[in-house]
Amino acid sequence: MPPAIAPRFIYCRVCDACGFAARRSRFSGHAASGHRAAASAFLRPRMNVTTSDDCIGVLPDHPWAKHFIVLGYRDGAFSTIPNNFFRNWLDEEAQVGTFHIGRCSGLGVGSIAKYDQGLQKLVIGKNVAGGMRLRFLLNGQHEMRTISTSLFSIYGNGLENAPMPQYPDTVIHNDVWIGDEALFLGGSQIESGCVIGARAVIPPNFRTEAYGIYAGSPARLVRFRFTEKVREKLLQLAWWDMPLDWIKRNNHAFLVDLTANEGRALDTLAALQESKDNATGEAGRQTAAATPV
Repeated sequence: MPPAIAPRFIYCRVCDACGFAARRSRFSGHAASGHRAAASAFLRPRMNVTTSDDCIGVLPDHPWAKHFIVLGYRDGAFSTIPNNFFRNWLDEEAQVGTFHIGRCSGLGVGSIAKYDQGLQKLVIGKNVAGGMRLRFLLNGQHEMRTISTSLFSIYGNGLENAPMPQYPDTVIHNDVWIGDEALFLGGSQIESGCVIGARAVIPPNFRTEAYGIYAGSPARLVRFRFTEKVREKLLQLAWWDMPLDWIKRNNHAFLVDLTANEGRALDTLAALQESKDNATGEAGRQTAAATPV
């Protein structure tokens, strides 16, 4: 898992029904009935749900809270997870599974992640914009190399079937835009900066290239968003690691058309990289100054 979306396990020790976890100190109003209602609606199952370090907890009073579990962050950012997102093969709330979502990410209303055995996890990076009715089918594979794909063991009476094959984790990296009703099968890896077209079908173990546009069933590369040099500088910049106040200070750069002129695009990214280096260097110096000797 790339460092940019490395998960942090958090468990709420105040509300035992709350499987979402954040440090106790991060829920300033945790005991309020509003939080309990919002948490119980989404977090009743013992899911292992993680997010970025700077999460301050669930925001039950957010304007979108009717449709989502809204996670707040220290700098004012938020991420959204649609209600009834975690499902099993009976279309009930999944009781097991691992899920990570980064800052400033959201999946659309009606989206689901199908967990059956909890052996695989779904990772959503930072600044991911997901459309409505997305489908992440993480488990549920059947063995195809034997006589039958049937799961005889469900009928009891000592019947057995071959172990179900398992795909790797499904990972959506950073700054990915996903169109409505896209379908992701197990083990897919969507690299940063990609665009996934509406109703695209991402095959098992499929891996994209960064900043590619993919569409179709099965999905295929249509084109890249930018030239190779621009893509390299964008990946080096990794702007999604920066807080909202940094983006606000450099907002003008995010409005530049990076396809119109490669030279101007590279100059814009070089200036952003310098701004990021200065900001992270200053933050490091402040941390060092605050650390007791």
